[in-house]
Order: sequence, then C-alpha cells, then structure tokens
Amino acid sequence: MGQGGLPARCLLLLLLGESGGLGSRGPPPRGAWEEEQGPVAEGGPWGRTRYEAAKQHLGAVGALSKQYWQYLACKVWQEGCEEEEESGASPGWSLPVVGQDYLEILSAWYCSFGKCCKTGDCRIVNNITGLEADLNGQLHGQHLAKEVVIRAVQGFLQSPQPEKALVLSFHGWSGTGKNFVARMVASHLYRDGLKSECVRVFISLFHFPHHKYVDSYKAQLKKQISETVQLCKQSLFIFDEAEKLHFSLLDAIKPFMAHHNNEGQVDHRKSIFLFLSNLGGNTINEVALDFWRAGRVREEISMEFLEQRLRLELQEPEENGYARSHLLEENLIDFFVPFLPLEYHHVKLCARDAFLARGLPYTEAALDEVAGMMVFVPTEEKLFSAQGCKSVSQRINYFLP
Repeated sequence: MGQGGLPARCLLLLLLGESGGLGSRGPPPRGAWEEEQGPVAEGGPWGRTRYEAAKQHLGAVGALSKQYWQYLACKVWQEGCEEEEESGASPGWSLPVVGQDYLEILSAWYCSFGKCCKTGDCRIVNNITGLEADLNGQLHGQHLAKEVVIRAVQGFLQSPQPEKALVLSFHGWSGTGKNFVARMVASHLYRDGLKSECVRVFISLFHFPHHKYVDSYKAQLKKQISETVQLCKQSLFIFDEAEKLHFSLLDAIKPFMAHHNNEGQVDHRKSIFLFLSNLGGNTINEVALDFWRAGRVREEISMEFLEQRLRLELQEPEENGYARSHLLEENLIDFFVPFLPLEYHHVKLCARDAFLARGLPYTEAALDEVAGMMVFVPTEEKLFSAQGCKSVSQRINYFLP
C-alpha cells in the first residue's frame, strides 16, 4: 500500500463506524445479547458461552471488515477488485453515504503523494483561475502575453474535443518573461509543474547540439513525444531556444501538432506545445519604441498590428528553423505571442518581487538602485532594459548583510 497504508487503515475504522463494524460505538443490538446471555447448561448440545458468542460476533465483524477493506483497496489503489467481485457482495453493495465522503477524501489525499492511475500523471489540476491571478500579479509589462495565453489555454482546455494540439510561439528579447510564463503554465496545469511526467522540456543547444546527429535526434524526439502522449491524457511540451532547432526536427514533430486523422494513431489533440524564441525581438521593440515616440502608451499596441509584422519577420529566408520548416507554411502555430521590452518601472517591479520572494525588506531607494544597475537602450532614449529582468534576482544579493 506504500504511503497510503497506515492512514487508510485508520480511515477504515471511520468507515466501519457507519455500519456497526469495528469502529461502531455502543453495545450491539439488545436482543442479540439477551439471547446469548440466557441460562444454558454448560456443555449442553445447544449451549453457547458468552466467550463463544462474542467470538462468533467478532468473526462476523471481521468478515465485514475484510469486505470493506477489499472495497477500499479496489476504489483507491485499483487492487483486489477481482476479490471484491468474488466476495459475494451484491452489485449494489457500497459504503454508506458518509463513508463515501471519507473515501473521496482518502483518494484525493493519496493522489497528492504519487501516481494513482495507470495512464500517467493523473494529478492534472488545470487551475486557470490561479494562472490568471499569477500572470496579473507577477508578469510585468506584458498585456498582450497575458491576454493571449489565458484566452488560448482556457479555450483549449474547455473544448471537449479539440481539432488539434494547441501551439503557442513566444517571441521577444531575453529576460522579458517567456520562460517565466512557460513555467507558470506548467505549475498551474500540473500539480508537479515541470517535474510532472506529462511535461517535457527541450533546450535546443543542450538536447540537440550537433547537426550531424539530427537523424538520431529526430527519432529520439518523436519517441519521447509519442510515449508522453500515450502516458498522459494531456501533455505539455516546451521548446526553449526554438529558433536554434534544426528545421528537420520541427518538421519531424509536425504530425503531433497537425489535425488528428484518426488512423490508428495516438490521439495528440490534447497536447500543448510552447516554443520560446528570441526571434522577432527587434521587430517587437521597434513597434514599442515607435509608440513611445508618438506619445502613445504601450497598452495601445494590439495583437492584430504586432502579430502581422512578427509573422513577416519569421518568414524571412534566414538560417532559422521557423523559416525553413513547414510550421508557418501550414499554419500549425495557433498564436504568436509577443513579449514587449521592459522599461525602468517594470524592472523595479521585478526587483520588488525578488525581495518579497526571499522574505527580505526593501525600500524604493533599493529598487531604484537595482534597476539602475541594468543597461538601457537605445543609446539616446535609454528606454528598454537590454536584459529585461534577467539577473535581477542575483543583483539583490548586493543588498544582503
């Protein structure tokens, strides 16, 4: 029984308490005990001592306890279900109402420690409310990313039968929040976050460093994605530094992102693919700078205006996997998610979050000092942090005693 054994046995006492078993309080029915306490001739053919009567009563309770335990093991651990069927229990036999409530509590408690189903990580939480709250509270300067990610993920998860996997491509300078959002999505869709068996993270230069081995990489990548999809009813795949992926690797996994053809293949329509790339960062920054120079706030930048320009840059015939693969040509990417460059006050908010995450006090002067350590561009305006919020958490070490 592993981690759930001892608490489950304790809970069994509560379950039995609802049906007069070992955990029941008070004496057994009055008539039964009066019958067994009547005057009998010791050793007579029909005589039963109180000890024998109690022994018989406990034997009946023991049989009932075994029946409850088999039921419990079957419902929570999927063990002993055959024994339960062979035990003679009627098809409608079950725990009392309160006992059913206890069973549900036990199942939820047991699943919080380890796998409780045979089809992968069943601890899928899909906490969209929490995801939206954290994006609003912790992702700074990214009104477009917040809106697109929430709408896309929520709409996809609410669809009972999506036509294809959800594919999102994050674009922007380093330090603007692409990895941060990817981690946040994983932590709110799965209780184990990035450690979930249903989440796979691939870093281009780490997992696929040599182009001469691309055929081997293709086979390995397709195998890992296929196995994860088979194991999990909902999978998440994150590709960091996606612009450095060999185009043939992107084409190799294209079938997992395409519309499902129902030809005996594993159903991958419940999968989510996130591609993280620095491509398009210059285009995004130019748009943000133009708005600032025109005296317009960045929140006026719309997806329609920015996504079109971003898509055009990604299609330029350069040495990047996006342009050379068929993902763009076949419209397999559902949303291009732009991450805008971060300004001075956004960096201060990141510094504030870093102090709070460590439980450290801070002052406005300290936040200004951290933000002042960053390099800002362009040379004239010094408007955008060249590193975004990257390294902010390390820079607050300067203020530690």
